[in-house]
Amino acid sequence: MGATAPTAAAPGERTAAPARRSAATLRAPRRRHSVNHPRRSVLLTVLTGLVLLYALVPLAWLLINSTKTQKGLLTSPGLWFDSDFAFFGNIADTLTYDDGVFVRWLLNTLLYVVVGAGGATFLAVLGGYALAKFDFPGKRGIFAIVIGAVAVPGTALAVPTFLMFSQMGLTNTPWAVIIPSLISPFGLYLMWVFAADAVPGELLEAARIDGASEIRTFFTVSLPLLAPGIVTVLLFTMVATWNNYFLPLIMIKDPDWYPLTLGLDAWNKQAATNGGQAIFNLVITGSLLTIVPLIAAFLLLQRYWQSGLAAGSVKE
Repeated sequence: MGATAPTAAAPGERTAAPARRSAATLRAPRRRHSVNHPRRSVLLTVLTGLVLLYALVPLAWLLINSTKTQKGLLTSPGLWFDSDFAFFGNIADTLTYDDGVFVRWLLNTLLYVVVGAGGATFLAVLGGYALAKFDFPGKRGIFAIVIGAVAVPGTALAVPTFLMFSQMGLTNTPWAVIIPSLISPFGLYLMWVFAADAVPGELLEAARIDGASEIRTFFTVSLPLLAPGIVTVLLFTMVATWNNYFLPLIMIKDPDWYPLTLGLDAWNKQAATNGGQAIFNLVITGSLLTIVPLIAAFLLLQRYWQSGLAAGSVKE
């Protein structure tokens, strides 16, 4: 009995020491992490704040100055409101000025975006999916062509495109803006890369074994998985078409077919003349109205990005 008491106490003493060492070992990394983490978060917070400030200050200036009258813009053009709040009056004047030409420009822009950007997204999805999931001769050559097309800026192709469209008699028509907008090498490359990982080959083989055709497999199996990539390409092409300035500038001379970019530029040039200062408030208000659809599109479509980011986070 006397010999067993020390024997029972010894194991208890031996197990207590490793427990204390393990607790100290676990606490040490936590202390280092708690010391280093605030430094990284402060730096990232400062950088994010600077980027946010850079992006929001022009929008704030646009919003504040769109509430001022023409006289208020001349007396207090800064980042603060004037005593006369004329926001709704400026919107009404912008939409009705010159027989409502701003509305015509808005409809033209919507036409270019729906047909041009929508068609570019559709072609990019079809081409990217085919290049990612099918093997055929010349695939490497097409890859090189797509990469080369991504590297070429659009302004370098504007003059050859104008000469070609001029010979076909398509200049000064909406097709001169829509047809070039249908080609998006970056969107094609983006969908190619995205479809290669987003659509498993085993899923396609299972659909083919079940007797589904390639068209049915694409629309019922692959298309839902490609939704985040489709939304990304759609937003890229939509923003590019909505903000397109140089191509319509050289293609279109008729103001009735102007997009918003050319129309607001024409108003700005008119406001810069001696007798046109009275419409500078319309230029600012029109610029604000121009960016509202883009902001709404990003807010409405962001859930597709969130679902795409979470799709591969859980691995069974």
